[in-house]
Amino acid sequence: METLCASMLEQVNTSGPLVITQNGEAAAALMGVKDYENPHESLALLKILALGKKSIEEGKASPAEAAFAHLRAKREEKRNG
Repeated sequence: METLCASMLEQVNTSGPLVITQNGEAAAALMGVKDYENPHESLALLKILALGKKSIEEGKASPAEAAFAHLRAKREEKRNG
């Protein structure tokens, strides 16, 4: 069993995801961590963009210059105690 797992992992790492079939139909997929993480990171970015778009549509956004000025003022307040 250990040799089979090692062989499958080697194939996944060199060739990409491996589809495992059961009774001639796709039942599962084995993929490397990088292949697994990439879609999740993309989905997280899309969610952030959607939230930003929603904030803009609701009028909750402010121009970048105003936002940076606000952050600079906050930083200055912390420096001055």
